[in-house]
Amino acid sequence: MQLDELDKRILQQLQNDSSLTNHELAQRVHASAPTCLRRVKRLMDEGVIARQVAILDASKTGPALTAIVEITLDHQATEKLLEFEQLVAREVAVQQCYRVSPGPDFVLVIQVADMAAYHALAHRLFATQANVRNVRSFFSILRSKFETSIAL
Repeated sequence: MQLDELDKRILQQLQNDSSLTNHELAQRVHASAPTCLRRVKRLMDEGVIARQVAILDASKTGPALTAIVEITLDHQATEKLLEFEQLVAREVAVQQCYRVSPGPDFVLVIQVADMAAYHALAHRLFATQANVRNVRSFFSILRSKFETSIAL
């Protein structure tokens, strides 16, 4: 799907604030409300807009520990990689999972309440899995930047 300049303006505004009404969005992107509504619907139908969510401030929702974890598997056959991806996809504490190269096979971003919760998760996801060869964890002491928008 080709994005034109109006699509990009709409997407930029929605990345900044998806709670805008259609009328507010139309004014900001200099388009009519019906045109804007059609464009947003098309962007959603085409999957360009994957979903609309509220981004929470983790520091205000209770104790939180962020871990960035590198995982190396013993066997990297496609079915083994997919099996691991399916395992971590079921775990709500795993916020992001990337298959990477070179280096480890996966990098995970995990958000848990504390070190005890991380230990329990690590046991469930890593220690009990026969195909997990190496786990290397890094714990965030400060998040100086966090963005969700994609440059268009």
